[in-house]
Amino acid sequence: MICALLIFQTPELPAPLATLSPWLDWLVIDRDEVYARLEAQPHRRFIKTHTPLDGVPIDPRATYIVVARHPLDMAVSLFHQGNNLDRARLAELAGNVPPDETAAPETPPTMHDSLLGWIHHDVAPADAMDSLPGVMWHLSDAWHRRHEPNVVLVHYADLSADLDGEMRRIAARLGIEVPAQRWPELVDAAGFAQMRSRAAELAPNPVGVLKDTRAFFRRGSSGAGRELLTEQEFADYRDRASQLAPADLLGWLHR
Repeated sequence: MICALLIFQTPELPAPLATLSPWLDWLVIDRDEVYARLEAQPHRRFIKTHTPLDGVPIDPRATYIVVARHPLDMAVSLFHQGNNLDRARLAELAGNVPPDETAAPETPPTMHDSLLGWIHHDVAPADAMDSLPGVMWHLSDAWHRRHEPNVVLVHYADLSADLDGEMRRIAARLGIEVPAQRWPELVDAAGFAQMRSRAAELAPNPVGVLKDTRAFFRRGSSGAGRELLTEQEFADYRDRASQLAPADLLGWLHR
């Protein structure tokens, strides 16, 4: 959304955000259609991906913005986003048999149990990019590139603490000039409450897989992951994280 606001310099976008900035990894729309749509765009393009930098073409003409947050909060968000997915719609898109709605529902894991499982899940990063090893691989790669002129690291905590300052920093890195009088409405439009109020046009839901687009913008704050863990469980997480990422990256992440 920040890139959209900076490029168009108005909160009134010309199309839904997922149309303007397609998520290339998620092939729910035919790739040729997506590529044709991007080719036809007259404005500066901005594209979403969950692929680490070592998995995408690096072009000096492009700027790569890597957004991170505390890994525990990311895992909590992942849990809630998973619960907000329409599994029958996903099965339909994949050409699979939809879930049997008449069967007795399985008891889902609690968020606490899910978080513990996520912390201790031992898997190759490439096999589960949203696992703790996968997340640390992704962010470690970006961290090692952070001094490159076309790589920009952004922390969710910094966006929460100083949205205006972070948007100005991103604009400077993108080489975008914004007239002074436009900044207040752009910053306001990038705020959590405003984005949640516009969930139907801003949530990444081009083919209707979310049960509730407003639930995509669930809480907008940090610390939920830490709140779920005991002191020992948190210490176990810190120990595991230290095995997966360099100390300076962890110091930046754990805020």
